[in-house]
Amino acid sequence: MDFNGYKKPSVPLSDVIHEFDLEVLNAPEGMEHIMVESDDINRPGLQLTGFFDYFDPNHLQIFGNEEISYLERMEPEERAEILDKLFSYQLPALIISRNLEPVPECLEMAKLHKVPLLRSREWTSTLMSDMLSTLKVWLAPQITRHGVLVEVYGEGILILGDSGIGKSETAIELVKRGHRLIADDAVEIRRVSNRTLVGSAPEVIRHFVELRGIGVIDVRRIFGMGSVKMTERVDLVIKLEPWEEGHSYDRLGVEAQEINILDIHVPLVTIPVRPGRNLAVILEVAAMNNRDRKMGFNAAHELLNRLNDDFGN
Repeated sequence: MDFNGYKKPSVPLSDVIHEFDLEVLNAPEGMEHIMVESDDINRPGLQLTGFFDYFDPNHLQIFGNEEISYLERMEPEERAEILDKLFSYQLPALIISRNLEPVPECLEMAKLHKVPLLRSREWTSTLMSDMLSTLKVWLAPQITRHGVLVEVYGEGILILGDSGIGKSETAIELVKRGHRLIADDAVEIRRVSNRTLVGSAPEVIRHFVELRGIGVIDVRRIFGMGSVKMTERVDLVIKLEPWEEGHSYDRLGVEAQEINILDIHVPLVTIPVRPGRNLAVILEVAAMNNRDRKMGFNAAHELLNRLNDDFGN
């Protein structure tokens, strides 16, 4: 089960312009094809002094009040020289914050090197904070895997298993019991931080569930808006597998299992499936037990401690 084969995504610069309502001061030919690949942002203050060691030109660049004021103190020839070097790195875009007016050489060099020059009304720190948080989500490492994602008692549960094992039927039963569906059949998983995975459904199949014998249903229309959710953290993975007679299953849960998804370890529970087992109830208990463990209580360890105390006495 490979959860780590992913490609780094990119986002069109036009999406960034639209999202943050940026004014376009220079739109070079082919700007619609420019892709933003880095989720970081740089204020090139050191570069304006001539220090380009470790400079990453893939970052979006922002000029704030400090950079513009520094440039205004330079002689025109000096400004042209340093900006010529900066724009020669073929930046994805340079953004001027606070609705400041760019120095003439800035617009001149942007046109010369065919680099988009944009402007925002926002304060520099506010713009950078908003853009960083948005780009972290947009450009997060992402994979798509076959499964079902539901929210149960506030816990995001990713249900895995072979086709026909009962994942979608279990999800519908959970929705009937007041929980929420995020994705069925295909789950897009993004690593939005070093500790957090967020799952969602591909837009084309969002809120739809396939039930064998009935067909495709729209969960939002049948069960209401409260039955669905756009995104949810992946807090627990439950793997459904057919019951095998004679197979030894974990009955205490002392040894915690984990699964590696995009280099993040997520708790894993394997549940054997056979007629008569109420999977919805089992998943509800698994969700509450997972919350219990995150709060520091482990029922299996507590039981073993009591047994040890009894035998010790």
